[in-house]
Amino acid sequence: MTTAILVAAGRGTRMGLDVDKLFLEVAGAPVVAHAWRCLDRSPEIDHVVLVIRPDLESSFRKLAEAHVHPSKPWSLTAGGPERQHSVSNGLDAVPTETTLVAIQDGARPCTSPLTLRLCLDAARRIGASVAAQRAVDTIKESDDASTITRHLDRSRLWTVQTPQCFRVDVIRRALAAVRVKGLLITDDTAACDLIGQRVELVECQDPNPKVTSRADLPLIDLLLRSIQC
Repeated sequence: MTTAILVAAGRGTRMGLDVDKLFLEVAGAPVVAHAWRCLDRSPEIDHVVLVIRPDLESSFRKLAEAHVHPSKPWSLTAGGPERQHSVSNGLDAVPTETTLVAIQDGARPCTSPLTLRLCLDAARRIGASVAAQRAVDTIKESDDASTITRHLDRSRLWTVQTPQCFRVDVIRRALAAVRVKGLLITDDTAACDLIGQRVELVECQDPNPKVTSRADLPLIDLLLRSIQC
C-alpha cells in the first residue's frame, strides 16, 4: 500500500499576507487543493494523510467538499513545531498496511503524475528518492553573507523538491536517528545520511515550483491550467 503524506502545517510567513498561502486561489482553486487533487487522482496512491494545523481542520473538510472531491480514503493529523515533527506525525497516521510513502509539500501544486510515479519507482528499488532538478545558475558560497567565499561546480549541484519518497521502514529509522542526535532538518532526505541510506535523484522533466512569494503565483497559475492531474 502506498500512502501520500501532504505536509500542510506551515504558516507561510515569507508571503507577508494575512491569508494562509495554501489557501490563496490560483487556477480556480486554493493552492493546497491542487496538490491534494493530484495525489488523489494518481493511480499510484491508495490513501492520503494531510498534516495540518489543528485550527484549520474545518477549512480542510470544506476544501474537500468544495474543490477536491476525493475518491481515495483520506485523513487529517496535526502538524508539529518543525517540518520533521509534522512528517513524523504523518507517518504515525498512515494505515498499518503502508509500505511506501510519498511526502509532498502542500505549497507545491504542480507536480506531474510522471514525476510522482518515477519517484515512487525509485524508492521501491533502493529505499529513498527525491524529485530534483540540475542547477542552472552559477552557485557561489559565502561565509559572511556579503562576499564570495567559494565557487561551486554547478555540474555537481541539484535543487531538491518534493515528492520525497521512501520505504516506510527507511524513513522511520532515519527520523529516529535525527531525534536521537537532536538535529533540525528542513529536508526529509537529509535524515537518510544518518543511517547510510542512498537517495536516488529523480530529474524532473516538468516545472515543479513551490509557492514561496507573490511572484510565484502567475507562473503557477499558468502551469496548473496546462497540467492534467
